[in-house]
Amino acid sequence: MTAHPPAGAGLDEDLKRVAMEAAPDGILLVDRGGRILLANPAMQAMSGYGADELLGHPLQMLLPVEAHAAHGPQMGAYFSRPARRPMGQGRDLWLLRKDGQRLSVDIALGHSPHGGGVAVAFVRDLSQLRELEACMHYHATHDTLTGLLNRWQFGLQMEQAIAQARQDGGPGGFALLLVDLDDFKAINDGYGHAVGDAVLREVARRLQSALGTSVTLARMGGDEFTALVHPCADEAALRPRIEALLGELCRPCAIGHFALNFGASVGAAFFPQDAEDAGTLMRYADMAMYEAKQRGRASYARYASAMGQAMAEKVRLHERLKLALEHGLLSLYFQPQVQVAGGQVQGVEALLRWNDAQMGWVSPERFVPVAESTGLILELGEWVIEAACRQAGAWLRAGMPLRVAVNLSPQQLRQTDLQQRLMGCLARHGVPPQLLELEVTESAAMTDPVQARELLGSLLAAGVCVVLDDFGTGYSSLAHLRDLPVSRVKIDRSFIGPMLDSPADAKIVKAVIALARTLGLQVVAEGVETSEQLRLLRILDCDAYQGWLFARAVPPEQIPALLRHPAARRQAVDG
Repeated sequence: MTAHPPAGAGLDEDLKRVAMEAAPDGILLVDRGGRILLANPAMQAMSGYGADELLGHPLQMLLPVEAHAAHGPQMGAYFSRPARRPMGQGRDLWLLRKDGQRLSVDIALGHSPHGGGVAVAFVRDLSQLRELEACMHYHATHDTLTGLLNRWQFGLQMEQAIAQARQDGGPGGFALLLVDLDDFKAINDGYGHAVGDAVLREVARRLQSALGTSVTLARMGGDEFTALVHPCADEAALRPRIEALLGELCRPCAIGHFALNFGASVGAAFFPQDAEDAGTLMRYADMAMYEAKQRGRASYARYASAMGQAMAEKVRLHERLKLALEHGLLSLYFQPQVQVAGGQVQGVEALLRWNDAQMGWVSPERFVPVAESTGLILELGEWVIEAACRQAGAWLRAGMPLRVAVNLSPQQLRQTDLQQRLMGCLARHGVPPQLLELEVTESAAMTDPVQARELLGSLLAAGVCVVLDDFGTGYSSLAHLRDLPVSRVKIDRSFIGPMLDSPADAKIVKAVIALARTLGLQVVAEGVETSEQLRLLRILDCDAYQGWLFARAVPPEQIPALLRHPAARRQAVDG
């Protein structure tokens, strides 16, 4: 039998050289003394040295200075017990190039007994991988629009600041600021998202300018920013910086051809005075920010315990109100609207009442704002319309056709399918449209005047009565009153109450009635509590009124009695 030579035994030396030259990784052969015996072209390119500059020279020339001391013992240990070592051992290794630059590398080791022992190092350039990792890390920790930290990374920074403060054990603390732009949605809607993005970038720049580079800044999302001011022991030290910040954010912003004005609301909470954990601190700063928004444009507020109590009350009201909706624990009371001249009841206003098992009677002034801020107002408004139409249908079938007025919230007014919902509810309960009256405030109607005009005009054309509620407390513009499709105007109680003692309020009431007459609108005065107020309204030719003088809001079963005996009520009213 013929013996076959070992595989590769006849491999041409030129092919071996081609393999060395074509290898994408650097290859070094190093003897026991640490001298370089061979360096392939990839290694030469990686290091910046030519072959003649590497061969015969110590390997240490390719190592950073701080690695020199440990290199000799490591080489000795390797040659005493040579073993293969693959790449990916997790160590940060650096190669020192000829130009002094450091290159991140990974190294695999092999060994050959040839010539008394030779180490073979395979060197891989990791610089592009490190750049990719750095890029990925940046995008994972920063907001790509503004370059500030993102929510996740800011949370880590705050946790680290708390841990450091606890470790130091001193009196030092820090302030957490939450900054929210005022009316930023109007900029996005009016000028487009490109302009909105430019504004956010400018806000980030102004934050850095006003607060300084030592402050940790982040964009939490949307138009909300945060700042960690460290160290900051008390509010007195922070106030000048906040005033400077508000001044910066209130300056007009030139974006392209636009000069935009915007401000911001700032809330602050302090570690450790207000809270000692990140989650609570952020929640308290958020409460303070919303308190600042309540105070008006470009305002600042510091967290106070009363805000926490108010928030707890809000959460409790929200949860109990959800349960009341789910289990039918709400009810409607009705307050009559009465003709000033004849004294007949011409309609009723449906008013929501809630008697909670835990909290007792809860006034709408407490729970309606909570429903509006949590989005529950749409479900609540839907329930009121359904209940009001059901009651109007019951009265109609009992021979008492009675117009029922329902208040619409701003959020309901923005529903694109509101008319379909209303007409469907009327049809479901067999109620003609003229027995439903919708009360809309000026401020709600003017949030989107074009949409409001279209919707209210369509409802009016369908036979539903539309009333402009609380007139005098909103925009109160003649143009608005002329353009909005309404059939009646309701004068707010804040003018009716003091009109006997305040000539100015009496003149306002007189002017509103005269203006409505000019436009062919009826007028209802609300909050009438005395016969003297009613006499003046009669002199001023007001159409109708409602208030405690005639009746408080009562359960639906008491309304028939008020309709059957109007003369007795008129006698009590006229005195």
